[in-house]
Amino acid sequence: MENNFLDNESLVNEITYIIVNARNNVIKNVNNELINAYWNIGRIIVEDELKSERGEYGKKQLLTLSKTLTNKFGKGFSRANLQNMRLLYLKYPNCQTLSSKLSWSHYCELLYISDDDKRSFYEKEAINANWSVRELKRQISTSLFERLLLSNGEANKKRVLELALR
Repeated sequence: MENNFLDNESLVNEITYIIVNARNNVIKNVNNELINAYWNIGRIIVEDELKSERGEYGKKQLLTLSKTLTNKFGKGFSRANLQNMRLLYLKYPNCQTLSSKLSWSHYCELLYISDDDKRSFYEKEAINANWSVRELKRQISTSLFERLLLSNGEANKKRVLELALR
């Protein structure tokens, strides 16, 4: 009877592994598709902006677009989120440079870093250290990039910038 229990526990562990692995893969795939879709929405918005001769494009057009998409698809298409999609396209003009290891929430934090080296540094560190969005926010708010640049002079500055470019 005891041997049967161990076999059952082993069976449950194997099945648990498969289910957990499958769920994690689904989450990654959904995240990748979502970021890809948001990048493409940003591209379309920017292309429409460039074709348009209207002055105040961003405010009025994004608000109208937001209302229409929200009515059609539900949450997730606020004016601010559409602005983030637009910024995603502008900051990452090559969709292939987006990492599947970061979520949309990670990218929303990174988009508002204007300095390319600084943004790249935080992006790479978030991937390498597997930072949560909360940890990424904390590192940005405590100026990790700047503190590392200031520490140990020129040699360290060069190393930090190399990290950002890698």
